[in-house]
Amino acid sequence: MTHRNDAPALDGAQIEQFIQQGFVRIDRAFPRELADQGRAIMWRDLPCSEHDPATWTRPVIRLPGYGGAPFRQAINTPLLHRAFDQIAGPGRWRPRDDIGTFPVRFPHPDDPGDAGWHIDVSFPGEDCDPNERSDFSAWRANVVSRGRALLLLFLFSDVGEDDAPTRIRVGSHSPMARYLAPAGEAGRARMVLDDVGADCEVALATGGAGTVYLCHPLLVHAAQKHRGTTPRFMAQPSLAAGEPYRLERADGAYSSVEIAIRRALGME
Repeated sequence: MTHRNDAPALDGAQIEQFIQQGFVRIDRAFPRELADQGRAIMWRDLPCSEHDPATWTRPVIRLPGYGGAPFRQAINTPLLHRAFDQIAGPGRWRPRDDIGTFPVRFPHPDDPGDAGWHIDVSFPGEDCDPNERSDFSAWRANVVSRGRALLLLFLFSDVGEDDAPTRIRVGSHSPMARYLAPAGEAGRARMVLDDVGADCEVALATGGAGTVYLCHPLLVHAAQKHRGTTPRFMAQPSLAAGEPYRLERADGAYSSVEIAIRRALGME
């Protein structure tokens, strides 16, 4: 099915799913050919061989941020831009020139060491050292997700259930909003979220190369061990906020992200 350039990317049921469950999956959000080209570039940068599993000696290798072709094209398809407008709100997100880092996950018996339940923090606290920009230990998140409009999961390889798909606690953005709300604008840092959304169903971010998941910025998620046979290539960039999310708007023009938070807090 082809889409007109002005056709909505998501239907009403998909938008409601995002509000209730905290994420929506878009198949063929970018062409598979771009994913193939991106993997070829990353294999050249990895310290191991695509065709020799004996060289896959680590469970995860993080590659530095990628911009330019084909990555810039993948994150800026017209379909995705329309979806961002529908979920984050027109003018409330900023386009990206790059797709960020790739944690490439390999079939490996060892624990990857980064598989705890979490949300992505988005702004530095007052106790952060401005000279230590790579230290995110004291970074924070608040109930209106200051600075971050969405979490995005970009599949650059086919990802099945055994291929270390990201684990998602379905609907966990709601208890997460209630956890953050009492902290106000300052938000929280150094969060241990093992119990937040622990009773939620777990979904897996599977799909073919070219699939993108749009996730609520307060959605609790986690990595996991790779139990398959083919390395997994997935980027997880944030979509920066174009303007702050607000829980009180005089015109009532709330985005899907804001509606979800308002519902969680009993505001609608």
